[in-house]
Amino acid sequence: MLMRTDPFRELDRLTQQVFGSDAGTWSRPTAMPMDAYRSGDTFVVAFDLPGVDAEAIELDVERNVLTVKAERRPVHAGENVEMQVAERPLGVFSRQLFLGDTLDAEHIDAAYEAGVLTLRIPIAERAKPRKIAISNTDSGRKQVTA
Repeated sequence: MLMRTDPFRELDRLTQQVFGSDAGTWSRPTAMPMDAYRSGDTFVVAFDLPGVDAEAIELDVERNVLTVKAERRPVHAGENVEMQVAERPLGVFSRQLFLGDTLDAEHIDAAYEAGVLTLRIPIAERAKPRKIAISNTDSGRKQVTA
């Protein structure tokens, strides 16, 4: 149903740890953690984006590819700020997911609460189980579960 498009994610993490660069840019964004699961007739994807304003999140769907981009900007403002500890990554975060044909990409619902972006993607009607009637010339019709 869902395929990740970032096969080099672990290599990127290792490179960031070695070279100390946690910040992503629009040309080379950092991956964001996510959970994905099916709940009834809905596929749910939750992205961790603590400290990101809702206005700094972009969602795009093109040809069944869902792209999520977010930018975490520094909270402090002004020139009289002397940073003592900076461990939280800043910059651009991005994730692309292939949505299978069994998902209805036209009806995605997005909600952002407590630093978690939650997407609810309905299962397409054509992918749901259904009953098919079989006609029998001898004894009438019979229901069979597909």
